[in-house]
Amino acid sequence: MKRITLILIAILLISSIPVSAKVQKEKRLWQDETVYSIMVDRFNDGDTSNDIDTNTKDPLTFNGGDIQGIIDKLDYIQDMGFTAIRLTPIFANAKNGYHGYWVNDFYKVDEHFGTLETFQKLVKEAHQRKIKVILDFVTNNVAATNPLVKDPSKSNWFHPKQEIADWNNREQIENGWVNGLPDLNQDNPEVKKYLIDAAKWWMKKTEVDGFGLPEVNHVPLSFWKDFSKEVKKDKKDFFLQGIPAESTSLDLNKFQSAGIDSLFDYNQSESLRKSFANTNQSLHSVSSNTENSQSAFQNGTFFDNEYTVRFTSDIVDQRQFPGSRWKTALTYLYTTPGIPNVYYGTEIALNGGEIPDNRRQMSFRAEKELIDYITKLGELRNTLPSLTRGTMEMLYNQDGMTVYMRVYQGETSIIAINNTRKSQKVTLTKNQLEGGKELRGLLGGDLVRSHNNQYNLIIDRDESEIYVLTKKSGLNIPHIASLIVVYLLVFLFLILILKRRKRRTN
Repeated sequence: MKRITLILIAILLISSIPVSAKVQKEKRLWQDETVYSIMVDRFNDGDTSNDIDTNTKDPLTFNGGDIQGIIDKLDYIQDMGFTAIRLTPIFANAKNGYHGYWVNDFYKVDEHFGTLETFQKLVKEAHQRKIKVILDFVTNNVAATNPLVKDPSKSNWFHPKQEIADWNNREQIENGWVNGLPDLNQDNPEVKKYLIDAAKWWMKKTEVDGFGLPEVNHVPLSFWKDFSKEVKKDKKDFFLQGIPAESTSLDLNKFQSAGIDSLFDYNQSESLRKSFANTNQSLHSVSSNTENSQSAFQNGTFFDNEYTVRFTSDIVDQRQFPGSRWKTALTYLYTTPGIPNVYYGTEIALNGGEIPDNRRQMSFRAEKELIDYITKLGELRNTLPSLTRGTMEMLYNQDGMTVYMRVYQGETSIIAINNTRKSQKVTLTKNQLEGGKELRGLLGGDLVRSHNNQYNLIIDRDESEIYVLTKKSGLNIPHIASLIVVYLLVFLFLILILKRRKRRTN
């Protein structure tokens, strides 16, 4: 009977495997990742022993979030489908430097966040879950209280104190002091060596997978060429993600030539926010920025971050329901070229205005509807290579109703997003999509069969679907046969149990 039980279990497992058109993924590339961005101090307090002078009611000082708090929530992050985390700087900071950008010591973890050993544990725990770790590394300036500033022998390590009057003047941006912070002179060979040595020290000590580079446009390209060359000597796939501090147009090609792998694209982000904060908004300005070049696949795509107003605030200003707007917005973010960067709190539609209001404390007591949706999106993005590597072609784009196609090595995905106030019907012709097949919806379970070599997509308002093009299913004879065998075995199994009980009774 044990043998029959094992056979029964095996057949049940085999018969439960869904038939789908999946392409075997190759080695993971950075464009395959989905990044969860965390402001360490505002995420989760996992170790109350380091709550030194914290005040959860003051948004301008430390609130208690720490490295242990992130470790405690790694399963939560993984379950949503995120494959990388990006953390704000954890270096020892000046008083009230909760954000990590007022660096006092590049070789020490801030006491509010934990210890080097705790951070090493975080990286190890993340890697065990196949989650990569990106750590923000500050190169533009230091805190006014940093010992380097007070050292007379280091006076030429800093640019003369001056405000930035013209934000379109590259020289002023690279040499000016931002928010009164002493601006490092990266053209000084000693400064360059100091920063590169510190970066390599963190790489060696912690095995992080990449650096986020705040205020990347405030630092000369010549420095980035040397910096990237040195940090990638020992780890070729080490990731450098440039994060401009303000909305500005940057030449991505120049930064990539200097070794920066990815840039946050503020222009695209602003277009996305305008298109998805309300319904019936055209996506033409967004889709025109979507290319099939490798640089587009590497770009950091996002709706908001630690420098911007929360996207939820835009939605509320438009008197819209945040859950619906976020769902359609994230569907687009997850299924178009680029590396999605999702700011902590997005999964609960956290609200917030200008800094520091956009850095509110995370809450883990919230409805799960949006979390479940993000989880499903993450599952599909991790399953379908076409969503991360495929070419993109817009098939329909009219006043909030959008349909586009991603193709990679024989896998074709069709994404339909209805960001309008009513149900929409879109017909795809044989000139757009091969006829005689069917579209299987993996997000909402829809099924569209080809009729006269056309596909009629009907999408309800505020709904989206991610389809995969497959052969028409018809009757699945092997599947039906396996189910018949399963039912027969179950019947036989029950008879054996009844006979055995009868013998015991006699």
